[in-house]
Amino acid sequence: MDKFKTSISSKENSLLKRIRQLQQAGSKGQTARQEHQIAVMESIHLLQVWQGDPRLQSILTTPSALANGEIEAIIDAHCEQCPEVEIQLLDESLWPSISELEHAPQMMGLVRLELVKNTSKNLLGDIIVLDAIQDAGNVGTILRTALACHFNQIVCTVGTAHIWSPKVLRAAMGAHRYLTFYEAQSIDDVTSTIEAPLLATTMNADHSLYSIQALLQKPVAWVFGNEGQGVSPGLLGQATRIRVPQNPQLESLNVASTAAVCLYETLRARGQFNS
Repeated sequence: MDKFKTSISSKENSLLKRIRQLQQAGSKGQTARQEHQIAVMESIHLLQVWQGDPRLQSILTTPSALANGEIEAIIDAHCEQCPEVEIQLLDESLWPSISELEHAPQMMGLVRLELVKNTSKNLLGDIIVLDAIQDAGNVGTILRTALACHFNQIVCTVGTAHIWSPKVLRAAMGAHRYLTFYEAQSIDDVTSTIEAPLLATTMNADHSLYSIQALLQKPVAWVFGNEGQGVSPGLLGQATRIRVPQNPQLESLNVASTAAVCLYETLRARGQFNS
């Protein structure tokens, strides 16, 4: 037990208060995460993915949770690889005051955020643009698919659900560790800094997804729009419009489903299914 540097027994502990702020929904939580440059992740799987990354700067757990061999193994391995990590052992009764998951194993991590800002230099290579996508589940699912399809740069326009919110983190299943994010970008930022051609999904388009194989051979920037309004006019006007063929009886596909179809078609067109 000598690896535990801090034992917390008070609900008024300053760290617990901060965690509750970081987990708030909406703009309050986003403001707290941006102010403190910290995100909260909860689940064994997420911490397994982040094991060995120095950005995972603190791990919290409880005495009973240590009976779980997976939790003990994660802590031991992370301490060995990142000896500066802080380990916090909480009284059992305190866990419900900070946890969003009722039945999950009692393990939580704090990750240091490293914001990446655009410069005057253009962004090169494949990119995904999330244009004011508001649902955290959709955003996280797209991030998970993005990593699977080797799209590692994510540009988010103003109005997109906060990338580092707990719900997005859970839906992305650890993809955050390997992605680079450019958040709160304006339409001008997107159109002026991305070098690859913009491909925007919309129901009203002359080009079918399955007719642009030549275009997909080189880096592209896929633009996926808001659940209700679609891609904003400012981006749509600068992009090649692409439609995903579907049964006309259906109004539209879910944006995360659309992204999966487009990204996997990009892999297929490049012959990357065996890579």
